[in-house]
Amino acid sequence: MSEQEKPKKKPRPAPEKIIPTSKDMDATKKRVHPRFVTGKYQNIRLFSMYAILIGFLIAPWIRWNGRQAILFNVTEPKFYIFGATFMPQDFYFFAFVFIIAALMLFMVTVYAGRVWCGYACPQTIYVHLYQQVEKLVLGERNKRMKFDREPMSGSKFAKLALIHTIWGVFSIVTALTFMSFVVGIDELILNGNPLFFMEWSKLSWIFFGIITFVTHINAGYMREHMCVYICPYGRFQSVMFDKDTLIVSYDYERGEPRGARKKDSHPEGYGDCVDCTMCVQVCPTGIDIRDGLQVECIQCAACIDACNEIMDKVGYPRGLIRYTTERQLVEKQKTKIIGWRIFAYIGVLSACIVAAVLVATGRAPLEMEIRHDRKQLSTIGRDGMVKNSYVLKLVNKTDERNVYKVKLENANGMHLKARFDELPLDANEPYDLPVNITADPATLQAGSTPITITVYSKDGKYSASAQDVFIYEPPKGKK
Repeated sequence: MSEQEKPKKKPRPAPEKIIPTSKDMDATKKRVHPRFVTGKYQNIRLFSMYAILIGFLIAPWIRWNGRQAILFNVTEPKFYIFGATFMPQDFYFFAFVFIIAALMLFMVTVYAGRVWCGYACPQTIYVHLYQQVEKLVLGERNKRMKFDREPMSGSKFAKLALIHTIWGVFSIVTALTFMSFVVGIDELILNGNPLFFMEWSKLSWIFFGIITFVTHINAGYMREHMCVYICPYGRFQSVMFDKDTLIVSYDYERGEPRGARKKDSHPEGYGDCVDCTMCVQVCPTGIDIRDGLQVECIQCAACIDACNEIMDKVGYPRGLIRYTTERQLVEKQKTKIIGWRIFAYIGVLSACIVAAVLVATGRAPLEMEIRHDRKQLSTIGRDGMVKNSYVLKLVNKTDERNVYKVKLENANGMHLKARFDELPLDANEPYDLPVNITADPATLQAGSTPITITVYSKDGKYSASAQDVFIYEPPKGKK
């Protein structure tokens, strides 16, 4: 057959514009039952998700210097993080932590898209865990879908009860873990008392019920609706994408027109997509990646592993669905891995990290503040001495008990009197110490005289100083 007599390949139609319908936007659509698939990306995903989950569950049990290593005690309030104690006046440090976390998330999004959603988000982790319970009790995807359509019966009720019981155990463990970060694992379980919950306060029971209920509803019912309709990150992340952002994409030019065919055959006029719908079946949000980039896509890459498996079976190259960029897929150009936005994020992130480190390392182990008695700035006693009263607000921010003393620097005839000669403070204990300073009016000038008070530990390891003024107002008629 000559070249002119060979059948020409059918032109591939241009992709149609996708217009969302009321059905697409209906939050009451049927429950998504994804098929579980194995592959390179799913192995990475499972490892990251369950490593985070296990870390969350064991974190409250880690001890540091005899205390829970991570404890956010909101009743005192004090935060303990691996030996470091943060109090209300240290909360600006957490502002740095939140800013750094947000910048890291934004930087990762610019480069790798919604990789957080697919590999590390707690909602994704718990939804996957709860769906695995359904698979364990009901079976694979087709059986779970059939189970939904069945009328209620004794067998169905028993299976639902079993599923909800297992979910409930997971929800209770999650609630207890959350509470242990706030209440403390020792206080929560009362040192191993099997009836520890009988001693809980009403507030503890309220928070326990709320967290258990929210966990059960989110992972058991809300599922992909939380990602699609509620989570703000899924909405604003799209504006952070550019042509060089890695996204999960379907190669339309290579795959279309799609159609079924036998193994190792490639009918004339067809693309590589065999229209097996495996990419739809494995998607946890139930979308068809072949329709283009969608807000519902959490970039879990399940469709990539599923498609690669099908390509291997039919004898086609892998990568019909793959991680790629708009510049590479559409414009056929090389992806620019390093762009100006990455450098901007790195610069700002580095500055915030340096600032946070300086703040953390510069925290004083002993904190002191002087407050002058505002009711009566100065008085003259029966002995004719001028007296000023102060309150020294002290905080022992070390993790050990220390004994402190107080002295007046450069006294110049002034005398300091404290309620105690020595003040013992436990680890992280605050204390308000009243002190008086007296002076002979003959040695004073009218007005304010600067003073410096120093508090130091008995062993000489820690000290802190603060300044204020000594006020003298001569009686009328005297200079």
